[in-house]
Amino acid sequence: MTSADTLILRVAGRPVGRYVTRPELPARLSPRPYLHPVTTLAGTVVTELSPADHAHHLGVGVAVPDVEGHNFWGGRTFVRGRGPAELDDHGAQRHTGFQLRDPDGFMAELRWTAAGRELLRERRTVAVTGLTATAWALDLTFSLTNVTPGPLSIGSPATNGRPGAAYGGFFWRAPREREAPRVFTAGREGETRVHGTRADWLALAGTDWTLVFAGATGETRRDPWFVRAAEYPGVGSSLAHAERLAVAPGGTVVRRIVTVVADGRLGPDEAAALVRAAVGT
Repeated sequence: MTSADTLILRVAGRPVGRYVTRPELPARLSPRPYLHPVTTLAGTVVTELSPADHAHHLGVGVAVPDVEGHNFWGGRTFVRGRGPAELDDHGAQRHTGFQLRDPDGFMAELRWTAAGRELLRERRTVAVTGLTATAWALDLTFSLTNVTPGPLSIGSPATNGRPGAAYGGFFWRAPREREAPRVFTAGREGETRVHGTRADWLALAGTDWTLVFAGATGETRRDPWFVRAAEYPGVGSSLAHAERLAVAPGGTVVRRIVTVVADGRLGPDEAAALVRAAVGT
């Protein structure tokens, strides 16, 4: 069912994702639009919403823990010299309208506001495409424009003093299963070897599903991957890996991630072939 606040995405007539534009969430979760549930073509759910381990993980979306000191990630804020802290510093992403809205994708505008002030304006484009009888691709591009009169900077817990925690940008929370998912790239295997790399693609393989993430533009490929498997299953980009990302007044940050959603537990050769089909390289 599609309403004014939700959109059902379909591949060859099959529902594969639900986009929620105006969720009713408490401030500490940094309210924002998200995709959930996202499913394989066979109907297996490959996202999780507000799980017990991290209530602020909201399916698939864009989240940033530090935009000029404002938390657009949700949960606790990492403070240098203090550690994670509950602060009243949360921002919100507000959906302002669709420019395009179809079963196979959409283009939407959002406003990122905090403390009564608009900081960023986002254009988000999502398209879904069938690849094979058992796999499809979700193509997500976001552009963030600084609408303030001064410079802004994007940070992460890593840039604020927590090594290895450079999350912020695109993020996909996958479902927790009895065993941690397999993590691999074309040349690396395991969470510790894949986390923080700039691989062209990486895969997260669960019991009967596989997600393959690819940075589809030059700027996106330069962002290291943020990967979790043992603690919880999730993959994201790192806009601010080793240093803060500066955005000049009127400046725009653009990133594009293409995710292959497949039934079954794929290996590296199968994953690479699907990425080539999805990205066109």
